[in-house]
Amino acid sequence: MNCIRAIVLGLVGVLSAAGSIAQSAPPAPPGAAAPGAPTFKQEELEQLAAPIALYPDALVAQILMASTYPLEVVEAARWSKANPKVKDKALEDAMQQQRWDPSVKSLTAFPPVLAMMNEKLDWMQKLGDAFLAQQKDLMAAVQRLRAKAHAAGNLKSGKEQTVTVDQQGGSTVYIVVPASPEVVYVPVYNPTVIYGPWPYPAYPPYYYYPPGPPPPVFWFSVGIIVGPALWGHCNWHGGSVNIHVNNYNRYNHTSINNPNWQHDATHRKGVQYRDTATQQRYGGGAKPGADTREAYRGRDAGGGQDPARGGGDKFGQPGGAENRAGSAGGLGGDRAGGGREAGAFEGVGRGSETRDFSNRGASSRASAGASRGGGGGSGRGGGGGRR
Repeated sequence: MNCIRAIVLGLVGVLSAAGSIAQSAPPAPPGAAAPGAPTFKQEELEQLAAPIALYPDALVAQILMASTYPLEVVEAARWSKANPKVKDKALEDAMQQQRWDPSVKSLTAFPPVLAMMNEKLDWMQKLGDAFLAQQKDLMAAVQRLRAKAHAAGNLKSGKEQTVTVDQQGGSTVYIVVPASPEVVYVPVYNPTVIYGPWPYPAYPPYYYYPPGPPPPVFWFSVGIIVGPALWGHCNWHGGSVNIHVNNYNRYNHTSINNPNWQHDATHRKGVQYRDTATQQRYGGGAKPGADTREAYRGRDAGGGQDPARGGGDKFGQPGGAENRAGSAGGLGGDRAGGGREAGAFEGVGRGSETRDFSNRGASSRASAGASRGGGGGSGRGGGGGRR
């Protein structure tokens, strides 16, 4: 009897201790995914990839890398807007003075791409989150979209690009490269048409049209002479991105020999990661100080209007005013997409204080303008292997 009593008392003690540990453990952040759990569904990944899936492979790779450093993209976009005449070798030299990640620096050679990423911050951050959490899944989504565009007769070779269909290991891979190695034509297209019938009504594709009259269904921008600024590479069969070492070294004035890309959390500048698994893998990165927070409260380094303002008319989901109104905090369709709604760069500095900074910056400028009667408006190489 005494033995049984001792066993029972021992089990009670173990259960009590376990309960105390459970109560003392910090609760999981709201909306955080369990470690290892998929963050984005297939339809969400295709929704996010739709605006860039038909870009040249190297540019896709560099956009995906840079999207993991959203605050630096904002800085680079503002710098690009303020320095539109700095090009070619002068631009390459100017980038040596910046502390951004190499992937962000490289996009200054593509001002329309930087403008797209800067105008729609929520989309950019979600793209980066998806890339960090589900790299292979996102790369596969790009290939599925290319297959749809190819089947619809909208992805083919021409004077601007060369499209190759590669069969390996029972899978088909669509490779897109510039027709001329150092001149890039960025495609502009309507994804609601270019991919054929869209199979996910609840997740209409994001898209971007530059300023000006609505373009045709598919067209190319003016050719951009980029030289070695195009150094990314997509390893489609491996589901990853890496680096063309020679071009990378030429553009960044470095001498790395590791072609593998690694995310560098120090360039994250305190932007929270979306899910628990990614947070545990990379950590929070360097927390910004007051000067960093001030840089993103609607203040344009170029001295003009804040280029981080909305722009739902240019980039969002098809459907006119109703959808545009729904996208005031970011890209339209977040509610329809079923994902958690978070302001751009949630968690930077003091969290809610910096959330949706572009909208508040615009309001502040509007108030100031009214009162005055009008207003005037890298490190270690996260984009590359270890040096």
